Amino acid sequence: MSTQHGQDAKFFQRGKIEEFRAELQAAEAKDKKYQKRKTVLKKIVANITMGNDMSPLFHDVIQCIGTPLLEIKKMVYLFLVSYGRSKPDQIHLVIPSFLQDCNDRNPLIRALAIRTMSYIPIPVVTEALSDQLRHCLKDRDPYVRKTAAICVAKVYTADPRKAERKGFVELLRDMLIDENATVVANAVAALSEIGDRQDGVIFKLNLTIANKLLGALGESSEWGQIYILDSLLRYVPEQHADAEMMAERVIVQLQHANSAVVLTTIKALLYLMNYIGDRRLIDYICRKMGPPLVTLLSSGPEVQYVALRNILLIIQRRPTVLKNDVKAFFCKYNDPIYVKLAKLEIMYRLAREENAREVLAELEEYASEVDVDFVRKAVRSIGRLAIKVEPAADKCIESLLKLIETKVTYVVQEAVIVTKDIFRRYPGKYEGIIPKLCENLDALDEPEAKAAMVWILGQFADKIDNADELLDDLVYSFLDEPAEVQLALLTAVVKLFIYKSQSEVTKALVHKVLKWATEDIDNPDLRDRGFMYWRMLAMNPAVAAEVVLAEKPAITTDSDRMDRGALDQLLLHTGTLGSIYHKNPETFIRNAAGRALIDSPALNANSRAVLVTLARPQLPPMVISVSGPGPVEPTRPSQPGEAANNVPLPTIMESSRSDERDLLDIDGDDGAGGDSGDGYPDGDDDGPVTKAADPYASLGGAFGGYVTDVPQPVVGGSRGGDLDDLLF
Repeated sequence: MSTQHGQDAKFFQRGKIEEFRAELQAAEAKDKKYQKRKTVLKKIVANITMGNDMSPLFHDVIQCIGTPLLEIKKMVYLFLVSYGRSKPDQIHLVIPSFLQDCNDRNPLIRALAIRTMSYIPIPVVTEALSDQLRHCLKDRDPYVRKTAAICVAKVYTADPRKAERKGFVELLRDMLIDENATVVANAVAALSEIGDRQDGVIFKLNLTIANKLLGALGESSEWGQIYILDSLLRYVPEQHADAEMMAERVIVQLQHANSAVVLTTIKALLYLMNYIGDRRLIDYICRKMGPPLVTLLSSGPEVQYVALRNILLIIQRRPTVLKNDVKAFFCKYNDPIYVKLAKLEIMYRLAREENAREVLAELEEYASEVDVDFVRKAVRSIGRLAIKVEPAADKCIESLLKLIETKVTYVVQEAVIVTKDIFRRYPGKYEGIIPKLCENLDALDEPEAKAAMVWILGQFADKIDNADELLDDLVYSFLDEPAEVQLALLTAVVKLFIYKSQSEVTKALVHKVLKWATEDIDNPDLRDRGFMYWRMLAMNPAVAAEVVLAEKPAITTDSDRMDRGALDQLLLHTGTLGSIYHKNPETFIRNAAGRALIDSPALNANSRAVLVTLARPQLPPMVISVSGPGPVEPTRPSQPGEAANNVPLPTIMESSRSDERDLLDIDGDDGAGGDSGDGYPDGDDDGPVTKAADPYASLGGAFGGYVTDVPQPVVGGSRGGDLDDLLF
């Protein structure tokens, strides 16, 4: 094989169209074994691979389509796949050859012909393909049938309504019970691709078909196993026992060597756990999912990152999966930065009182690394750890003070930012470190850090003796500061005035800042806040004190957890691009259909409380409205009995089109939802579950651990037989 590859390397040289045409014409004279044609076609295919335009040779290449040699026929068909759609006026020349090859005795040629035709979405080719594809779907050879199954998805992409009228979807459905596992896998793949379109049919499975698919799992390739496991998400269990039986049959796939199969198995298990009533079985599945996920971390950095992004979603939904494996996510010295950041976020998510000490020790080491972004993230994680695990807060504060003493600018700034949040989390407990923070005031040059320090000065102005002097220095550059710092300065100065209203320095300072905010600033938020403060101070300073110095609600980092309904939706895309972006595919892939949990008697009660309903868009109406007056139709008096027929033409057309749209509206009732209630064990399920009105409300926080970690306030018909319910 390697020798053959070495021989073919010589063909990858840029050639001229005229030379190739001359060689093809010369090969027609004396070429009984077709060696010359094969050589020329290899050169042409090599040039196509290199990106050279070989379309002018279309007429010359198709002359070789009748050659009985399979290798030549493959190269001609490859040429047609590349340039067939760009030659709609000449493609009819090869249709007779297509039809002849579709009835060839060799199954490889039959499959090659229909596959090539399906890749040329031109009406004349699609029309010729219809009858041949129908026969190939019932071909005696499984290789032809499995190729035809994929061709149906291609035909559906080119013309969905025509594929439905020809009955190809029903034929695909019947192939789900084929005796060949590869055919079944390809049929599932084609139906999944069709079902993932917004304008496609809804692909659903019943218990009988789902069991038959699982029976074909062991004989399928890795690619086929992924599609079959993914198709289980289209089965909605009606009883807890059905989901439990399905999970027990699937769980053995966690031992598979292929990482994609493992992630797809985990996706199927996470889905089925929403319909399982046995708490012990859920805990058992969670324990079984942990080791395969940890094993994925021994792969290359790219696979690691995919696994880490999926793990970040899984542990938010099922914290017990990896609660004892936090050490597996400690960073290695040679990890890429994107892997380190992902591990750091997971370490924080898995931190609890039992492992807080070792997590903190690891974070302290990271804070002395050379990568600036990684160090920033580590310092911020120390502060978040103090907020999340109260018994570890004292140790975290000590670590932050040590980091501040290093006088490294970006370390000091991150420490100031998280210290502000710690003050809000534990009011009246750690104010003794404020002088240490004030010593580093000159080192702050980033807006977020400066705004945090200004907040501290204003909030504790009554405890800082020289607060007026410090704020006066900061106010000096008020007009040049970013809006974030200006807003913080405005509020801090007002707080200072309320605390020290008798000081002439304070009076002059607040007057100067309010005058700037209301007269010299273009930012409407800043200007409106300045007017509000000025009016309150002028009319009733006591009320102003109650408003500005009102007790702040305690904060916690638990609120950065994703919305439960949205989280359940994302977990249905485990192992896909959506799980890496932490966004549903329909938000960044055109014409992709959304997924959500579907209500059924087996769905857990807490899951039903956060159901997310997905409404598929209706097919567009076919009526075309033209503005302006239309022609005046001659009318005659209506006769008795004609009243029902005397309807304006546009009304009839609209009614007819409306009925047609209803006939094609195969979306059905696509109930959906998400589960979360039983997915937050070990005290994670705080309070009653509330209905999620907007499933995407918290998606902005999906990357909260990577972009911003500001903690938030805590707030309290049926066809019968075995194929029933398969397609609606």
